[in-house]
Amino acid sequence: MSSTAYARVPKTSGERKSRYDGKLVKNLSKIEPKKLGLGLVAGCCFVLLTYISLAKLFTIYSPVFASSTITLSETLIVPKNDTTSNPESRVETKVSSEEEEAITDLAERNDFVKMEEISANELEKKDIPQLDEKLENKLTCDENSVDEGFPYARPVVCEMTGEVRISPKASSVFFVDPKSPGDGQPERRVRPYARKDNFLLPGVHEVVLKTVPPGAAEAPVCAVNYNVPAVIFSVAGYTGNFFHDMADVLIPLFLTSSHFKGEVQYFVTNYKPWWIQKYSPVLKKLSNYEVINFDSDDRVHCFPHAFLGLIRDRDLIIYPHATRNPRNYSMVDFTRFLRGAYGLPKDSPVALGLQPAKKPRMLIISRTGTRKLLNLNEVIAVSEELGFEVVVSEAGGDVAQFAKLVNSADAMLAVHGAGITNQIFLPTQAVMIQIVPWGKMDWMATNFYGQPARDMKLRYVEYYIEKEESTLIEKYPKDHLLFTNPLAVHGQGWTAIADTIMKQDVKINLWRFKPSLLEALNLLQE
Repeated sequence: MSSTAYARVPKTSGERKSRYDGKLVKNLSKIEPKKLGLGLVAGCCFVLLTYISLAKLFTIYSPVFASSTITLSETLIVPKNDTTSNPESRVETKVSSEEEEAITDLAERNDFVKMEEISANELEKKDIPQLDEKLENKLTCDENSVDEGFPYARPVVCEMTGEVRISPKASSVFFVDPKSPGDGQPERRVRPYARKDNFLLPGVHEVVLKTVPPGAAEAPVCAVNYNVPAVIFSVAGYTGNFFHDMADVLIPLFLTSSHFKGEVQYFVTNYKPWWIQKYSPVLKKLSNYEVINFDSDDRVHCFPHAFLGLIRDRDLIIYPHATRNPRNYSMVDFTRFLRGAYGLPKDSPVALGLQPAKKPRMLIISRTGTRKLLNLNEVIAVSEELGFEVVVSEAGGDVAQFAKLVNSADAMLAVHGAGITNQIFLPTQAVMIQIVPWGKMDWMATNFYGQPARDMKLRYVEYYIEKEESTLIEKYPKDHLLFTNPLAVHGQGWTAIADTIMKQDVKINLWRFKPSLLEALNLLQE
């Protein structure tokens, strides 16, 4: 007998649905309206909390919000002394740190700095002077500073911060010092040329530096007030010679004032209009203001900061130094600065390894006075035979025009002399070939041009001639000191050197010289 459970007639899906719907309505109708309302409210709250939690996670991990400048870290960072073991708290601490790094990176990319967050110590480290702030009254003078191996004593350089009054008419600088006792303060007499040379210093305009107390009758009344530093320097001495223009004025001027970023006023003693015009691109790059002629100006100029004289290092050399060069400028910085001042486009020489079909350009600096290269045409021919494109020019004339010519070269060749100073316009890593005349010129060749070339990141090649390659062999007997003991001639002083060694001409032995040219080509392969 079959079970009645299996004997029932099955109902359609529509009939089942209608039945369940009826039961649901019937059951819901038994729930009190008040309880139903509370349940709905609780459900909505649960959904809302779930949404907020998901949104929070999205905010934390979304790359869009991670790169935003909107800071969420203030609400997410857990204090360092919070010892909670809540995993969520630990995650939030990590995320906030990542956010801060992302925001900092974005701020740096936009060159944005929150000045209120920079400490006073950080401001002091910056190059741009904060002259709007009150400076401590201070006067320091660097006197007779000599380095080991450097034969020239550096000139006196005085730096003043506080109240400085410059009176060109009185050839004086007054430093107003509240701590000054009054009368009886010793005066300093400074000749502001950046080479201490007893032979030439008498021709340098002397400036008297006086320290006086506030309200002193001797201190002149200010006619013009400034909120930038002042630098007083001379263009007397050996200026007019390109080597000394750079070594005695422009490099020291760069070392003394380039960190002011143009916000500095220059006063020039022994004023030469032609010299100022000649180097106007450099002066205008260093200062935003017209140079003041110290020799003819009759006003009293007042500054919060001033230098009397220029800070210098060795000839065509800048080394790090705690007081003279605290910013660690180098000759590479100076040559880069010059390229900017003269608009020189070439920063590096041709790379023969990458451009084998390109001929490297070699500039030969010719001379018409002493130390001429007598077989110049033969040197040109062998250089071209080896693969150089050769250009010949005498240094001098328009500095800007010659600078462009030098900068276009990949290598430069010259006999020892001031013309080699133009290597400062060569692109970094170019080759400099110096032909060193006979007569134990090692020290001068190395210190005046060889070491500076290396410091400028040039590839440097020296060629020392034999006595047979010098015209001295035609003027003096073979047993002369010039050939048997050249250093003895050096011991007789500069006049003896200038009258003999510096007046020779050279005729290169091409067989001996060819390896130097090949070395230059090899250096350009690197």
